[in-house]
Amino acid sequence: MQSPEASTAALSTRTSFHLALAAFADEVVGTLARLFAYVGTLALFAILGLAALGQLPDLRDDEPATKPGWSVADRSHPAFALSKLDSSEKTASYTILRHPEGGRRDVMRWTGAADKPLAELEIYREGDEFDVARPAALDLAVQMGLGTAGALEQAGLIETKFGPVALFRPVAATEGARPCLGYLKRSEEPGLQISGFSCQGGTAPAQRAAIACTLNRLTLLTSGNEPKLADLFARAELKRRGCDLQSSPDWLLGAANAQLRGAL
Repeated sequence: MQSPEASTAALSTRTSFHLALAAFADEVVGTLARLFAYVGTLALFAILGLAALGQLPDLRDDEPATKPGWSVADRSHPAFALSKLDSSEKTASYTILRHPEGGRRDVMRWTGAADKPLAELEIYREGDEFDVARPAALDLAVQMGLGTAGALEQAGLIETKFGPVALFRPVAATEGARPCLGYLKRSEEPGLQISGFSCQGGTAPAQRAAIACTLNRLTLLTSGNEPKLADLFARAELKRRGCDLQSSPDWLLGAANAQLRGAL
């Protein structure tokens, strides 16, 4: 028979073993639980990721193919006008275009028989959409109905209340087509571009005089809280001259006209 001391020692050893085994089992169970939780979290992220990837084509389909561009602003009021030479003068059509990035175009058009364009005047107030790298003459060619492939060459300068204005003409005019002159004037402050064309007048001097007269008659109705625009027109009015459609040489900058030639 074992002594009481030996029995106590054996019992103590078995108790310690059972406690250690229970602690190990608890540790294993806890590790497995944490492992299952970790794997479950990874699986959840994987499911969410696959679900998001599955929605990408639909999101791409919802996006517009191109950025929104110019649109007609029917509710906007005209900001410019031409002072009339006489009460019988016909009023031009007036269209206002706006761009989501802040630009505004005020376009006046005159048409003749069979709605053929006689002249056009556009005042473009630049917004963030303005591309300084885009040649200004490219848009002018489109205005004149020549398309983006139409080439223009400089045709001299005229003096107006806004200062010298560059003239342009098609490089190769179609035989029998009515000759038209384009014009372009840009201001840095405020960011403003005045452009257009005229097919009025039987001679080049008469066409130049008609364009100069149109620009000298251009007035500002409202600046739209743009003090720089108001200041530009106020200073221009101080240089305003009367209209003389008899090809007066005072309309032309003769020395400059001789120097400006060549395709753009």
